[in-house]
Parts: sequence; C-alpha cells; structure tokens
Amino acid sequence: MLKKVLAFCFIFILLFQTVPANAAEKVKRNWQDETIYFLMVDRYNNGDATNDRNVKVLDPVGFQGGDFKGIIDKLDFIKDQGFTTVMLTPIFKNDDRGYDGYRITDFYKTDDHFGTINDFKKLVSEVHKKKMKIIIDFPTNQVSANSSLVKDPKKKKKWFSEETNDQLVSFDHTNPEVNQYLVDAAKWWVTKTDIDGYLLSHANQSPTQFWKQFSSNVKSVKKDFYLLGEIDSKDNKLVKQYQQAGIDGTLDFRLNQPLRDSFANTNQSLKKVLSIEADNRKEFDQPSLMGAFFDNHNMIRYTRDMVINKQFPGTRWKLALTYLYTQPEIPIVYYGSEIAEDSGGVPENRKMMNFRTEKELIDYITMIGEIRQQQPALTKGSMEVLYEKNGMVVFKRQYKDQINLIGINNTDKTQVIKLSKDQLQNDKEELRGLISGGVVRAENGTFKLAFERETSEIYNVVEKTGINFMFIAILVLIWIVFFAFLFIVWKRGKQKKIQ
Repeated sequence: MLKKVLAFCFIFILLFQTVPANAAEKVKRNWQDETIYFLMVDRYNNGDATNDRNVKVLDPVGFQGGDFKGIIDKLDFIKDQGFTTVMLTPIFKNDDRGYDGYRITDFYKTDDHFGTINDFKKLVSEVHKKKMKIIIDFPTNQVSANSSLVKDPKKKKKWFSEETNDQLVSFDHTNPEVNQYLVDAAKWWVTKTDIDGYLLSHANQSPTQFWKQFSSNVKSVKKDFYLLGEIDSKDNKLVKQYQQAGIDGTLDFRLNQPLRDSFANTNQSLKKVLSIEADNRKEFDQPSLMGAFFDNHNMIRYTRDMVINKQFPGTRWKLALTYLYTQPEIPIVYYGSEIAEDSGGVPENRKMMNFRTEKELIDYITMIGEIRQQQPALTKGSMEVLYEKNGMVVFKRQYKDQINLIGINNTDKTQVIKLSKDQLQNDKEELRGLISGGVVRAENGTFKLAFERETSEIYNVVEKTGINFMFIAILVLIWIVFFAFLFIVWKRGKQKKIQ
C-alpha cells in the first residue's frame, strides 16, 4: 500500500514539473539570436604575468598586458550580462607596435604577449563550455613591413602592392598566390582551434571575387561558420555586393551615426533610424545578420556624445541599449560600454578595462540581455512601427504567435500612448512589462500606455490572465496525496505501538 501511495505521489510530481517545461520550449539558436561582446585582447584583462614582455602600462600605444588567460578569467562576467558571443581583435603574431593586433608578422602564430596557441585553444574550449561562441578578426589587406612574407624577396615583389607611411604593406589581391595563402591560413585556424566566425576588417579593400573564394573554402571546414564584414561604406548597393560574395553579415555603418544621434540627447526623432531599418529589410536577403553598434575601437566612445550634450550617461545608455537589444540586427557592444566608458578617439578609446566601477548599468544590461534571449520575437520577429514622434517610439516585434511591444520614451516629458487591440492582435488582452513589471489591460478595445520621461518598457502581448484551474487542481491533488501518505505512516506507527 505504501509503495502505491509513493508511486502515485511521484507521478503527480512529474506531472507538475512537466507543465512549465512544455510551456518554455526553446527555439533553435541561430546567428541572428547572438549578442556580441567585442573586446581588444591587449586592453581587456591581464591574467598571466609570465607573458608581460615589454609591457608599458603608462604608454597608450604600448602593450598593456591583456591576454587569453585574462579573457578566460572574465568569461563569467561576460556571459552573466547575457552576451552569447565574444569577438576579439586579431590574435596573430605582430611586430612590437602591434598591441591592437593589426601589424601582423605571422598568420600561423599567436602573439606571445597574448599567450600560446594552446592558451588560445583553451580559451575557445572554455567559451564553448559556457554555450557561447567566439569570433576573431582576420585582416586580409595589410601586414607589417617586418613580416617574413615581406622580407622574402620573391614574395615582396609579387605579393605586395605598396607600403604605407606607417610601415604597413598592402597585399596584392590580383595575385592568386596571395589569395590562396590567406584562404589556407583562415582554414587552418578553424580546423586547429574550432573558432565560430571571422570579423573581416576593412573587407571592401579586398575584391569581391576574393571573398567568394574565401567564403566557400572557410565554410567548407565548419558548418554555420559566420563571416561579419566591415565595409567602410554607407552605400547599400556596394554592401550588398559583398554580402552576395559570401559575407553573411556586415557592420551597419549607415545606421551607426543616426543611432548615436538619436539617443545622445532627449527629444530626438528616430525617423531616420527606423527608415534605415526598413530599407535594410527591403534591400538585403538576411538583414538580421547585420551588426548594429554604437561605437568600436576606431571611434570616439559613445559616452562622449552624451557628455557633450550634458546628459547623464547612465540614463542615455539604458535607452540606447533597450533599442539596440530589440531592433532586428545583431547587437554588438564594445567593451567598456557596460561601465559608460568616456573617452575620445584612438588610442584613448582603447583603455584597459576597469572592472571596479558602479554596477547599475551592468545590472541593466544583464536584465535586457536575459529578456532578449527569452523572447524569440526580439531576434527572429518582424518589425512594425506603431508610433513615433520626437523621441517617443512604440514598435511591435512578432514571431509566429509570440508578440513583444517595445516602448521607448526618449523625451523630457511623460508620454501617454493609446493603441487599439487590432494594432496588436485581437485575441490579446494584456501587456505584461518585462523591465519594470506591471500589467496593462485593454479597456473598450484600447491599451493605454504611460511612459515617464526617459524610460522604456518591453511588453509581452498575451491573452487575458484567468484562473488556471488545471494548475490549482494539480496542486490540490499533490497536497491530498501528501497528507494521505502522512496519515498512513502515522496509522502504521500507531498500530506497531499497540502490538
């Protein structure tokens, strides 16, 4: 009898546990679902003092000690904020001025300031253990004049076209040997280390025919390998040529400045930003594989724009990141943004990361990063603008039956927006806030949304909450079974005492 009661109780517990599991079924994660954290290896974290050769922490253009071990030590810090991919500046061997990784001397070795190839393979392994991905920058246009390739008399004459004033030498991509060398090196790193993608800096300095060869060869090594191109152009026609050559996504430079302008101050219209987003959806086959960003290692930090406008960076960044995390392209966040790093251009914008700062903005990024990963509509869904005026924007993202409503009030006044049910979905009766919480219910077919100045909200659009009789019934049955079990145990104990 006792065994039957225990079995009965166990069945109901399993039944109880399977209810939320089925409801939370996950959608397959693709590249458009990623959130990328971009860092400069030498300027992130020093985890291994044994490779600190010629480190000059007071020299803004000298090596400062960041390495692969330092990144490994901070992977939890990165992952806990909701980032799913780590993107690194070039890791290859550089000359003594190449702290940033762009003065390559050997494509088949890691720079000894960063660690050995085994150290890098361990980094890749640790990233993958945390269910994250890793991308490295693979420059294909220039090398250091001190490269062994340049010093080879035969190669110097045939492989390179010109030398810059900064002692960098440009590859001649009209030479098939050059292209094959770069393709072989790129394939070698994928095979050797199991990385997940390449950032292709200044990709438009190499011809599209080269990228066709590069793409087909590299992707033959690893399924779903991602190529993110840096095309220094705002011309969508030119960008499209490189995407058609096999580059999966490109950094969205056309979107960048309007995006910066829209959130660096209050009461700024988002019409230009939204127009570019709409154009991208029309013109590109896979616009969701493009990368949206506010700043990077070659630009003045975005916080400086806010400071110039005499705005509080914490508030500005929260609104800006809310949009970045809910728009259709892949969000790319440059290290230091999570602490509102304020600096000018190169090399000031490449400071060593400061991990001992106020964590309010980090907590916010963590929250919206989690929201983005839990809401398929934010990464896979369509986008429809429902309201936009002078900094107040409301738009809808929808994937199958799942709908998110995003409201961002980038104005200096409280805004009240009314939306009809048919603007969302007629059978949906409630909006559940995911940032601040709370529920907005439709009244007479209308949702009335109130946003305080400089705030935002991400809503789940759902059916009206009712009494979950099945859930209550399961709970009641479990308690009945539990008390029945206690009663049987008590009764048997009493009978033993009588005997």
